[in-house]
Amino acid sequence: MKKIEAIIHSHKLDDVKTSLISVGVIGMTISEIKGYGHKKGLTNRYRGTEYRVDFTTKVKIETIVEDEMQDMVVRQISLAGRTGEIGDGKIFVSNAEQIIRIRTKETGITAI
Repeated sequence: MKKIEAIIHSHKLDDVKTSLISVGVIGMTISEIKGYGHKKGLTNRYRGTEYRVDFTTKVKIETIVEDEMQDMVVRQISLAGRTGEIGDGKIFVSNAEQIIRIRTKETGITAI
């Protein structure tokens, strides 16, 4: 099993969620996060005063899928989450060694 984490623009969340559900992703966890990367923050203007925002708000999607679904899920996130601008995000894939459902003590793929 693979754990896939994707950091994307907030406004692309619905597109990515719909795309993942359409290919059979059972569940996902969504977190609002702040990040700092190549964009190096933003300079905004409010009522004539400039101020700097170092961290930009993003959304992090986490899901666990079977090994065979990894490439399809990564492709769907890439397509649905892309704007073509700097800061589109990142996708991280790692092994999920063990999954245990707390309530029933099921393990492996049945615990998802």
